[in-house]
Amino acid sequence: MALPKTTLWAFALLLLGLTVSSAVAQEQPIRIKIVGGLADVRQFVQFEEPFWRRRVPEITGGRLHAEIAAFDRSGIRGQEMLQLMRLGVVPFGTALLALVANEEPELNAADLPAVSPDMPALRRTVAAYRPHMREVLAERYDVELLGVYTYPAQVIFCRRPFTGLADLAGRRIRTSSVGQSEVVTALGAIPVVTPFAEMVSAMRGGGVECAITGTLSGNAVGLQEVSTHVHSMAITWGLSVFGANRAAWNGLPEDLRTLLRREIAELENRIWEAADEETGDGLACNAGAAECRMGRRGRLTVVPVSPQDEARRRNLLIESVLPGWVRRCGNDCVEAWNHTLGQTLGIRAVPEQP
Repeated sequence: MALPKTTLWAFALLLLGLTVSSAVAQEQPIRIKIVGGLADVRQFVQFEEPFWRRRVPEITGGRLHAEIAAFDRSGIRGQEMLQLMRLGVVPFGTALLALVANEEPELNAADLPAVSPDMPALRRTVAAYRPHMREVLAERYDVELLGVYTYPAQVIFCRRPFTGLADLAGRRIRTSSVGQSEVVTALGAIPVVTPFAEMVSAMRGGGVECAITGTLSGNAVGLQEVSTHVHSMAITWGLSVFGANRAAWNGLPEDLRTLLRREIAELENRIWEAADEETGDGLACNAGAAECRMGRRGRLTVVPVSPQDEARRRNLLIESVLPGWVRRCGNDCVEAWNHTLGQTLGIRAVPEQP
């Protein structure tokens, strides 16, 4: 028996409704959560946050939306980032290598003190070590490496004149990591681990005579007001890796993964260019040069890198920094160094003797 026309129309409308509902459901945007780098610094404010909040929805046509929080505002300890990413608690995250070095010192080889005295050297260092970093993250933490970011150069400010690294012996120098402290000790100086927020007061009160920090961040907190000289050689930089828990990464459609890889590579390039710019601008501002744009003008003397300083840096790396890293990392790390950075730098790591 034929169905009434009204029944056929109702059935057709029902099918149409189901089809539309299905299409709408399929078009619901994918939402992901990101833990980024340090809050209130240029890398996060001008690059990471706008990329995830605005750029990603735009380039994906609204298919992908991201929420991002700086790790130091998210209630997460930076030291635990890799483990949280491995567990999937943090599906997409940024790990500062200096913070995870206690758990995974092998990753921090590329940002050891005295390895990369300037930006071209840092680029070569990271290019040589990136494949090994990718392997370590994948095998030990089930994390897909998507980017390597850098902060500007960390340099030495002092409240008394100096002409090179040799003049720093005996001085109390603010440090912020084990590696920096080892370098300072090898210079014959005295490391004093001091929080960033207390650095200027420590310099003003005489608790320290020098401080290692970023060229522009030091300027932002007023180091140029309590210092007379600043060295132009980078002691460290502040590398971080950005990656994704593999289950979360593989859960994205393949075309979105391809698009994100390309766009994150561009984000990385912009972050590196900004770090290079900030390093130079920080030195210009501290010296009171006309080209200063982002900081406050000081009157510091910029100490250039002399051939003697370069020779001393290389000796520090060979005699102090590298042996210290091998002690923390173990003899298994020696092979990793020698097959990557050892070939690039022409410096081999030596296993600890039993």
